[in-house]
Amino acid sequence: MDTMEGLYEFFKKLRDSIASKTESVTKQFKDGLEKTRKGLVEKVSDLVIRRKKIDEEFYEELEEILIGADVGVNTVMNLIEDLRVEVKKRKIEDAAELQPVLSEKLTGLLRGEQNNELKMNPNGITVILFVGVNGVGKTTTIGKLAHRFKQQGKKVIMAAGDTFRAGAIEQLEVWGQRAGVDVIKQQSGSDPAAVMYDAVQAAKQRGADVLLCDTAGRLQNKSNLMDELNKIYRVIQREIPDAPHEVLMVLDATTGQNALNQAKLFGEKSGVTGLVLTKLDGTAKGGIVVAIRQELDLPVKLVGLGEKIDDLQPFDSEQFVHALFAGLIQEQPAESAEEEEANS
Repeated sequence: MDTMEGLYEFFKKLRDSIASKTESVTKQFKDGLEKTRKGLVEKVSDLVIRRKKIDEEFYEELEEILIGADVGVNTVMNLIEDLRVEVKKRKIEDAAELQPVLSEKLTGLLRGEQNNELKMNPNGITVILFVGVNGVGKTTTIGKLAHRFKQQGKKVIMAAGDTFRAGAIEQLEVWGQRAGVDVIKQQSGSDPAAVMYDAVQAAKQRGADVLLCDTAGRLQNKSNLMDELNKIYRVIQREIPDAPHEVLMVLDATTGQNALNQAKLFGEKSGVTGLVLTKLDGTAKGGIVVAIRQELDLPVKLVGLGEKIDDLQPFDSEQFVHALFAGLIQEQPAESAEEEEANS
């Protein structure tokens, strides 16, 4: 059975590449994506067992499951079309044989050519600016990233540039205490650009490696917000010419398509270089990562996989797919070994 052997091979490669990665990270991806695994992969497995045969009804149900997991309508249509082609080409009749093909396709959709590593400044202070609407987990993300850099032995400073939201400055200070990182701030309601100026000066004086800047998620009106960001850019660039090195837009994965729309609206105007998807553990719609990869020309750089301080992880497409299809992957190679024995 050549087709199946080829597919087992795909799973084996995925497993081998995961094997070299830290077990704790693999576990975080698995735990964080458990709801999506149930909402997407287990539903597909049930469909395969129920239908057995690949017919129109099968494709329709599969389409519904994928759209329900927020994979995105356009992406789903293309994916189903691809599957139809593969089914004809490989002469697949049994629905069970389609599962590995689907996982292979999803991996392809998630991979992309973009580099999803954070861009660091090789000579001097790395400035990372965070943008995004209120309530998406922006301040929490900054705190967790500060902790991450601190663990790597870097000197980190945070700037409380969200001076408009009640409690935002205090929230960042709490994270500063938890991570053991200094926070540069002014009074609530003060000029965010002035806070950034202070923060850059402090970063220079204290020999910081990384400066993480919070910004307002909402002002009195929208155009205002872009002006505010442009002012922040100018202040930072005057002091550190090639900064900010990253502008990360934080999105709440539990809002699904809404997060995608936010990124489309906001990303075009504000010079966003990458995305952070928070709260993936809180949703069964983790398929939104696939939709974002397909519909936006922006890499997902970090994902939030839980409540703990170290649950913010660099996005890794292999870990992501492995976490979703882990159950299937474990079953496959054993089966293939039995087949080999039977064939020998």
